[in-house]
Amino acid sequence: MGIPRPGFQDEEIKRWLNHIALICLSEEFQELKKELEQIYRQSEVENYALAAFVDALYAFVAQEEENLICQSGTL
Repeated sequence: MGIPRPGFQDEEIKRWLNHIALICLSEEFQELKKELEQIYRQSEVENYALAAFVDALYAFVAQEEENLICQSGTL
């Protein structure tokens, strides 16, 4: 899907937000987030729940970006 760039139209931003919502609702995302929350809580990370959410989302988006690059043959 790719990260939205400045100048994107509203429809493209809506598609991007919908995609993020689907990621966040997925079972795989929820499992990773819970696992990270446990690790961060034990490590006494400040705002561990938020940090776990952000890191899990970043991991999923980065993986999708990598998959797109591999599929396009850019790597």
